[in-house]
Amino acid sequence: MPGTITVEQRGRALVATLANPPHGLMDRAMVEALAGVVARAEEDQEVGGVVLTGAHPERFVAHYDVAELLAGAEASPAVSPAALKASLRAVGGLRRVPGGEEALAHTPAAGLAAVERFHEVFLRMNRCGAVFVAALNGSAMGGGSELALACDVRLMARGDHGIGQPEILLAFPPGGGGTQRLARLLGPAKALRIMLDGGPLTPEQAAELGLVDSVVEPGELVDQAVAEAGRLGSRSKVAIAACKRAVYDGGSMTLAAGLRLERAEFLSALVGAEAREAMRAYVEAIERTGELPLYDHESLGAALDRGRFA
Repeated sequence: MPGTITVEQRGRALVATLANPPHGLMDRAMVEALAGVVARAEEDQEVGGVVLTGAHPERFVAHYDVAELLAGAEASPAVSPAALKASLRAVGGLRRVPGGEEALAHTPAAGLAAVERFHEVFLRMNRCGAVFVAALNGSAMGGGSELALACDVRLMARGDHGIGQPEILLAFPPGGGGTQRLARLLGPAKALRIMLDGGPLTPEQAAELGLVDSVVEPGELVDQAVAEAGRLGSRSKVAIAACKRAVYDGGSMTLAAGLRLERAEFLSALVGAEAREAMRAYVEAIERTGELPLYDHESLGAALDRGRFA
């Protein structure tokens, strides 16, 4: 049975529940369903946040479907990393040609196209103007952990479950962004140790390392995630997307290049209608009260609640 995602809107947050019984595996169908959720979050101005959670009672997402990976491996020749990098560049170019995606699906490059699609969807999450919150209701290993890492906030339910990258136990490295996002989040040494070991971290261990933001009682998990998605998602979607691109893309650049990206995002948002409206309200408040609204508890509290000065 292919993976599915059901979506419910709660205020400005979408609650997207990932299901693939009986094991809670991620597969191509679930990746495509996730792409649909991301597209809605990008396009709908009434959506400021997305909460991802699992339908399985003990799992967020178990891991990627190993049978699907095995089928792809057995249909492919042995290739060096250098050759594959060139092939992935070529496949990426072909996918952008109209009809290219469908054509590749019927060739030996179908597996490469699937990997490219997986990464494309996660990168869209990182550049989206909505805030993505992972509500980890249970274990998240391999691709499940990588999905959580692609989110902006991670809350994990207290309980007997774990999060980690077990790919090393199957004789390959993480392939869904785990090596890059985990290293950027925790630093190379801690990330590498987790990947080389292959074992899971408990919710408490993950929180101590900073892999998850907090550990929450199971019955409160989704409500807290919705509240956080709604609160952070009340900010300008233009500004949210700018912050995310500057952090996720700029963080892997040289300092000079990252600062250049930041300047571009700053200047582009600064001249937008939302920024000009908020700045006018701020300046008018100074003229009216003689005080700086950022240092007035009542004005600041109202702005935090609304998501902006207005």
